[in-house]
Amino acid sequence: MPAGIRYVDGPRLSRSLLAAADWVAAGRDELNRMNVFPVPDGDTGTNMWLTLREVAQALRTLGDAPLPQVTEAMAQASIRGARGNSGMMLSQFLLGLRDGLGDRPTATARDLARAIRMGFERLNGALDDPVEGTILTVARDAADEADAAADERDLKVFMRRLVTRAEQSLAGTPELLQALKSAGVVDAGAKGFVRLLDGVKRLIEEGGQAQGAVDRDLVNAAATTEVASDKDYRFCTEVMVRGASLPKPEQARAALRELGGSIVVLESGDLLKAHVHTDTPDRVFALGAGWGTVEYTKAEDMRAQHQALVNKRPVAFVADTACDLPDSAVFEKQIGLVPMQLIVGDRVYRDRLELSAPEFYTRLRTGQEATTSQPTRQAFVEVYRDALRVAEKVVVVTVSKALSGTFANAEAAAKEVAADRIALVDSRSASLGEGLLVLRGLELAAQGMPAEAIATELARVRTQSSGFFVVDKLDRLIRSGRVSRLAGWLGTRLNLKPILTLTSEGVVDQAGRVRGRDAARTKVLALLDRALGAGPRSLRLGVVHAGIHQFAETLRQELVRRYAPKEALVSPITPVLAAHTGMGTWGVFYQVEDGTNAGGKRYE
Repeated sequence: MPAGIRYVDGPRLSRSLLAAADWVAAGRDELNRMNVFPVPDGDTGTNMWLTLREVAQALRTLGDAPLPQVTEAMAQASIRGARGNSGMMLSQFLLGLRDGLGDRPTATARDLARAIRMGFERLNGALDDPVEGTILTVARDAADEADAAADERDLKVFMRRLVTRAEQSLAGTPELLQALKSAGVVDAGAKGFVRLLDGVKRLIEEGGQAQGAVDRDLVNAAATTEVASDKDYRFCTEVMVRGASLPKPEQARAALRELGGSIVVLESGDLLKAHVHTDTPDRVFALGAGWGTVEYTKAEDMRAQHQALVNKRPVAFVADTACDLPDSAVFEKQIGLVPMQLIVGDRVYRDRLELSAPEFYTRLRTGQEATTSQPTRQAFVEVYRDALRVAEKVVVVTVSKALSGTFANAEAAAKEVAADRIALVDSRSASLGEGLLVLRGLELAAQGMPAEAIATELARVRTQSSGFFVVDKLDRLIRSGRVSRLAGWLGTRLNLKPILTLTSEGVVDQAGRVRGRDAARTKVLALLDRALGAGPRSLRLGVVHAGIHQFAETLRQELVRRYAPKEALVSPITPVLAAHTGMGTWGVFYQVEDGTNAGGKRYE
């Protein structure tokens, strides 16, 4: 919002929320490390970021729209994206904000004050066990200040007053909660809420967000705090269900009370999401199944998270977004993702982070054009530094350097940050050909293998791994230079569907050509039979697709029946790859892990 404006409409609120999401994302590492309440599981920043990332993606898809549409998209996305205790609480506040703004096309300071008050009231009413010194306290004080500033005609002044009051409230949280005072920190969730407000203020005053300094003393103190013994539940558990006859939030909370604590329940229309800290996640999931159709579940071991926060891991992993690993794997396994760049019109998006695959597919279906660019060196620098804060060394796997300059930037960034602590692997592949290498590396790290040996082993594995993929039209691959004009002309002329593969040097080559998807499926299975021979003992498979999920899932099930792999993934093709391959593209990647290392140990 520009300085001095007197009202908020849909586009202005959308830009404000995007700025808030970016500012929370910039501080997520700090928030994670100062997280001590209700348990020090080191994920408050991540949970708030994931919640707001879902909101940001929904708003970018929506584009410029009237205020009621923006607030509804915000509310529904916050439910879908809500993660952990902090994310659930933030979502409750955003739901109340939506209710407070209602159907009005614009909102003044007085309207915003009313909506902020309703955000606090919804949050307060949703908590099974309200605790002062948390986001609840700061939200209340912010609402009080909003009421006091309701007559301000300049929203710049309004937001400045809100942030000042919220920061004062945040500073007082250690006096309200002994766990914070003992650790010498403020509440992480409350600080995340302040960052949200501050992100909006910075947009008004500065036109963007600057990187803030991290208070290392607070961070280090938080990292050594022990789990409180009175609420030592093990699993941070969530379930989301959809149904026509969902229980009321208070009924759901009552049912969950027997299973654990830190209960938050979100409900809007036919969607309900519940969060609880518990020792019995299966019972929570069963309870949810009795309410409606289960759409999402999560159970994270908070003790393991806390231990990982206190003790650095020997090895962390980094990949670029061309790896096509599902979000669930990226988050669960703490893989650092460096975003490639997608240029649509005059806007540059960070691949996956600012434009998701479903959003981009919608644009492709309308004929929208896009170009791509490799990640910047600085993007690698930032992810490396994050990874080295939690691990002694880093293994980096990139898209084939024969296809992109990504490896060169990854290498330059490693020299800038700490070349002796970063091992690089050129996957000589793309999509899940790259992603499966990362998963194998994670297994080897769990077995205690050092980073340099992991990089060597992955280089060996890639020589006996590859994939096959099929595109409906070759025009995008021709424009990108990945397929020659002659091959493209022949395919179009003869109305053939080419089956493409990646060579041992990491370049695209043709493996066959057929007519129609069914024939392509049959041919790909035959090529896999030939490539896999008698059958490896340790095999990983992955299916990728651009907008044909049911076909991809059916194919995955067939691959499991035929080859019995140790793992078989399905994932949408990331936007930066889909920009070159187009809609309807699908592929199968295989990774054979049989073999021995130099010392004679067999890996299976």
